[in-house]
Amino acid sequence: MKKSNDKAKADTESWWLQSPSQLRTARANDVGGLSSAEASAKLAEFGPNMFRDHQQQALLLQFLARFKNPLVLLLLVASAISAFTGEITNFVIISIMVLFSVTLDFVQEHRAGKAAESLRHSVTVKARVMRDGKPIDVPVTEVVPGDVALLSAGDMVPADGLLMEACDLFVKQALLTGEAYPIEKHPGELPADATDLQDASNAVFMGTTVISGSGKMRVIKTGTATAIGAIADSLTSKPPATAFEVGTHRFGLLIMRLTVLLVLFVLLVNAYLGKPWLESFLFAVALAVGLTPELLPMVVSVTLSRGAMHMAEKRVIVKRLAAIQNLGSMDVLCTDKTGTLTEAKIRLEQHVDPQGQPSARVLELAYLNSFFETGLKSPLDEAILAHESIDVSAWKKIDEVPFDFERRRVSVLLDKGNGRLLVVKGASEEIITLCTHYEQQGSDVQVPLDPASRARIHEQHNALEREGFRVLGIAWREVPQDHPHAVVGDESELIFAGFAGFLDPPKQSAGAALAALKDSGVTVKIVTGDSDLVTQHVCAQLNIPVIGVLTGKDIESMDDHALRIRVEKANLFCRVNPSQKNRVILALKARGHVVGYLGDGINDAPSLHSADIGLSVDSAVDVAKEAADMILLDQDLQVLHDGVLEGRRTFGNILKYIMMGTSSNFGNMFSMAGAALFLPFLPMLPTQILLNNILYDISEVPIPLDQVDAEELRTPRVLDMNFIRNFMLVIGPISSAFDFLTFYILLTVLKADEALFQTGWFVESLCTQVLVIFIIRTRGNPFKSRAHPVLVATSLSIALIGAILPFTPLGHYFGFVPPPSQFYLILAAMAVSYLFVVELAKRGFYSWHNKHGKPQRIGHRSV
Repeated sequence: MKKSNDKAKADTESWWLQSPSQLRTARANDVGGLSSAEASAKLAEFGPNMFRDHQQQALLLQFLARFKNPLVLLLLVASAISAFTGEITNFVIISIMVLFSVTLDFVQEHRAGKAAESLRHSVTVKARVMRDGKPIDVPVTEVVPGDVALLSAGDMVPADGLLMEACDLFVKQALLTGEAYPIEKHPGELPADATDLQDASNAVFMGTTVISGSGKMRVIKTGTATAIGAIADSLTSKPPATAFEVGTHRFGLLIMRLTVLLVLFVLLVNAYLGKPWLESFLFAVALAVGLTPELLPMVVSVTLSRGAMHMAEKRVIVKRLAAIQNLGSMDVLCTDKTGTLTEAKIRLEQHVDPQGQPSARVLELAYLNSFFETGLKSPLDEAILAHESIDVSAWKKIDEVPFDFERRRVSVLLDKGNGRLLVVKGASEEIITLCTHYEQQGSDVQVPLDPASRARIHEQHNALEREGFRVLGIAWREVPQDHPHAVVGDESELIFAGFAGFLDPPKQSAGAALAALKDSGVTVKIVTGDSDLVTQHVCAQLNIPVIGVLTGKDIESMDDHALRIRVEKANLFCRVNPSQKNRVILALKARGHVVGYLGDGINDAPSLHSADIGLSVDSAVDVAKEAADMILLDQDLQVLHDGVLEGRRTFGNILKYIMMGTSSNFGNMFSMAGAALFLPFLPMLPTQILLNNILYDISEVPIPLDQVDAEELRTPRVLDMNFIRNFMLVIGPISSAFDFLTFYILLTVLKADEALFQTGWFVESLCTQVLVIFIIRTRGNPFKSRAHPVLVATSLSIALIGAILPFTPLGHYFGFVPPPSQFYLILAAMAVSYLFVVELAKRGFYSWHNKHGKPQRIGHRSV
């Protein structure tokens, strides 16, 4: 049986060796592809085209999964024990409250997740396939075996399949084979000795990238049946935890340690005092539940989801929710020049010979190169073709050496019947070094390039760049009539024809957006393959101060340690290739910065992966969109600034819940444990603790709706555990002090028995715990910073419910008794006093923190 399975696996792995007639796929019409009905049937048969089946569990199973929480299970076990011992009331109350708490958490988080998922689907990568005889765009997940897919430069290959047509098709498949350079693909059967995937020049594979050219493929394998699907577990491993995720994990560990210590303390004290073991056990478990911030995942999910919805209104689509908080923490943004600082409306303004005179010859050569190039058309190519229409009917394309970011040029081999011509276009400094001659002005004479003429040509190039022109060099050479292919080696001994100069007007909104980002504590660094002279010209037009410039050559000569120092002192990185861009990103991260990167090209994918926040645009190539965490529907820095502020609002609301959980809530639970030392009875019944916790949680549900003060949005913020711990140590003891004052009043002034003591403390604890949100939610004056109306209504309603509950029939089941009227007068005075003292302590804490507190940057070297 094993041999049979191994053979089947081998056949699957080498399917590209089989002839089309042997492959088990429906015969798609080579021209028209599948019909819509056939595609639907195949989608049902083979399933969605993805590595794993991401179909969500049934809602009931998702709901039941919430009961895996150890504390929830402990409560259910305790309630079952209560039932067996005759405490039916306890059993019913605990069961209902556990069910209510789990349901509340599930409903809120499920709604948030659905909203976020719908946003992610709006920017899914799509594939162009033939359906019903017409090319249409469909989500990659809907591509099926038998489909005919169309490929062009910048696409991610949507599935595994055989090539039907190819024109200068170069594919980068390092993800599968480790090959660093693009591989040329063409249709046709392979020789018998071609057994490895590296030899499959007639096939393309899911997840690889089309660098240049175009093609048509018939889909053979989709989803987990693809080559990449077989190794998907290793390729789609969970990304490293973000700084925020690390911070919340550490917060959870802190609370867990405190919980374990307090619970053990309570159990030991109650055992020593000889209190009933079941009641003591229930009390300890209820105490643990009260200490646990069980709503934190829900608050995080709902807050991030609301942030994603708000950002969608501002035309920013969030693919990964955790990136919202990272965007708020971002203090360095790296971006290209084109489309962000400029309008991306590039025009060809100059076509001049080496002497700087207008030249129709230069325009003709540039037009031929751009017209016959089959790679991804750059905006410069489109500007050349739009400038003037030239008749190319006499020319025939023979071959092409596609553009790559190391060579920074593209060559096409053309035939006019009486000879063959290699036309080369690319970065001027690269082109000039490949030339041995240049064209004499107004003649067909080619003059040797000596040092003096090279210097003059370089000066002409620099003069154009100083005027703000983006410059390409144009060169050519004749080759023999029987020259069959173009290769990189042919790009030598060229004849320099001249320059093509382009203008891209500055975007007027960019200057204001950059100033706004700077005021918000975000430094913008421009990382571009363009010239330093052109970039500085644009910066001057937008009043952007240049504090330092690094070129690709500078970066190449530095080691990583030197680069980490230099990146702080420069804000322009020019003439950089993809690997150098990535080194800049990594150097900034190593310095402790939270780095965002905005890019839209094939060459930007590595940097988008490396940055803390990868940002792309809706018009970007598939590779960039797939790598990005967020997609900007408008390539505008002002939109990005709005997103930064939304990220900080999201972080601010999450921090409110964390600070609530580590201050008054912790203080109340600490008081409860301390009271066990001197009281002959439990300070609060287990069911009362659980009820207190549920009512408190309900009051916190609207926190994601709340506004954040303007001063909280001015600078990037990270989850600082020192800050949270210190805040807890300041506010927590105040809560405990007022709790012990309540104990004194109940026992000595009101002469409370067990039931009245438990009732009185329940009411006081709930009121102070809920109302303190109005103090903690703002660093400033709580009367000037208005809370969201829903938060106000919910908090006041919960406090009122807690106060009147002892007078209701329901209160009897929880062990409450009606307190005397003077208790409420004392309660009102104590609540006002508590809030006043907390406000004073808060102001003192922030004053001290602003002078002495240093943020702990989680996830970076400075931790």
